Amino acid sequence: MYAEERQQEILSAARAAGRVDVVTLAEQFGVTTETIRRDLTVLERAGVLRRVHGGAIPVERLGFEPALAARDEVMTAEKERIAKAALAELPQDGAIIIDAGSTMGRLVQVLPADRELTVVVNSPPLATALATRPSVTVLMLGGRVRGRTLATVEDWALQQLSQLHVDVAFMATNGCSVARGLTTPDPAEAAIKRAMIASAQRSVLLADHTKFAGNYLARFATLADIDVIITDAGLDLELAADLAAAGPEVVRA
Repeated sequence: MYAEERQQEILSAARAAGRVDVVTLAEQFGVTTETIRRDLTVLERAGVLRRVHGGAIPVERLGFEPALAARDEVMTAEKERIAKAALAELPQDGAIIIDAGSTMGRLVQVLPADRELTVVVNSPPLATALATRPSVTVLMLGGRVRGRTLATVEDWALQQLSQLHVDVAFMATNGCSVARGLTTPDPAEAAIKRAMIASAQRSVLLADHTKFAGNYLARFATLADIDVIITDAGLDLELAADLAAAGPEVVRA
């Protein structure tokens, strides 16, 4: 097993159980405790775990939300596959919303140059990346910019979204479960996500399999509000079936 694969499994275990123990992980993976400590250090530097005595705790259990730069460094191959699979949901032309988030950055990178699209974003970095595309018209939602996610939120953005109708909203989430639906730590960002979904004819969730391991403070959608979930092959098949039973088509890229 490669170190990155082991680290991803450690992160999933921490989110599922609320804590991981160094000695137990070493026995589980058949490696030394020093190797596990190095793995935990990597995950802590990525902003997804916090080291505690004898192990680690996922940041969401401590009330933290990883910054965009930290999230952009994990699950990179999975996010790229998800973004490429999402191209099947693009209209030939028309209007789309691209939510803020690290997977959405991958989607922006792979958008085909031959589509005439109007793209609504609430992320200044994504707006900048799209602005030079000759076939793309970029609409940037105004509002307060959250430093942690670099997403615009609150009344200005909500007012603009209330006047829009798009073909597809490509959405991100911090957590997703059958019981709680789609959740995120910040209520202001949840309100924007809710308005994005309401303004779209179809909603497509882009989320790697680690996003299905926990719930966060603010719910912004139920699974019935989502038409398609695009995730990676790491999502458990039984969980994928449960998600699909609640409404959306589930694609494992």
